[in-house]
Amino acid sequence: MGEHRYRRLVVPGRFQPPHEGHVETIRYALSLADEVIVVIGSAQDSHSFKNPLTAGERMLLLEKLLKSRFPGEYCDRLRIVPVMDINMNKVWVQYLRLLLPEFDGVVSGNPLVLMLFEDMGLAAVKQPLKQRDVCQGTVIRSRILKGEEWRECIPPEIVRDLEEIGFADRLRRLAEDG
Repeated sequence: MGEHRYRRLVVPGRFQPPHEGHVETIRYALSLADEVIVVIGSAQDSHSFKNPLTAGERMLLLEKLLKSRFPGEYCDRLRIVPVMDINMNKVWVQYLRLLLPEFDGVVSGNPLVLMLFEDMGLAAVKQPLKQRDVCQGTVIRSRILKGEEWRECIPPEIVRDLEEIGFADRLRRLAEDG
């Protein structure tokens, strides 16, 4: 399997909804670290257009997805932790240090997240982005509202779960409420 460069890396995201881009980021983080902590951000927010799913729904979707895609690593090398926002970027990494086991850095495509970890002297690994224009939550949510196909970036393991909780209908109703 080769030597790992990091002991523990963080992969933060809102996962609204989890998509193939998230899977690739987690896969990449697992290739670099002994352990990966998947942080579900904005855990306190739900039923808003930006954050339509609850933290619990996102946890269940991610757990199912990660158990399916990474059966040997789930529980042994992968953890999922919901984290509420503090809306103070400068101290966000310190906040994570209070909540999580010790970590070496982050894997992210978000320039702000990378900068915040770098500023704290931690590893800030930019993920290789694939299909970024298609596989991101904002695009998926927008496609739903436009009545376009949105399932192409959603892992097949969780499409039915999203349909059962009425994800698309919830999103449309939230957009109507403005």
